[in-house]
Amino acid sequence: MLGFMFKQAQTTLTINANGRGFTNFTRDIQSWIGQTDIQTGQVTLFVQHTSCSLIIQENADPDVLIDMETFMSKLVQDGDPSFRHQDEGDDDMPAHIRMALTAVSLTIPVSKGRAALGIWQGVYLYEHRYAPMQRRVMLHVVGEA
Repeated sequence: MLGFMFKQAQTTLTINANGRGFTNFTRDIQSWIGQTDIQTGQVTLFVQHTSCSLIIQENADPDVLIDMETFMSKLVQDGDPSFRHQDEGDDDMPAHIRMALTAVSLTIPVSKGRAALGIWQGVYLYEHRYAPMQRRVMLHVVGEA
């Protein structure tokens, strides 16, 4: 019988978002995984907020992110008078809906000590509020060294 020794590690990254839009933090993820000595496994990311989300998207052509925001702004319009929840402004309820339509967690395979992303893929915090925000993203990796 073969015995495998699994390791796990956890951390929280603080991401400074400059307001509505995308913040690529792929390098931070790759750097942290490299510090864990885990070579094969998976990493889970979880954002601890209700008005931003996580996405994997193209990292080569910035027009892709512009088009993503253009689409989302047509789909969920700020200041919609049918929204009752507007405690923090016109972008408050739309930010919650945008979050629900995207993702608050991602799971990515780890191979050779790195998140096994495709060549054109990057991991982004997608901020849905206008104002700059400081966001927390938990990372948990499990696997073998």
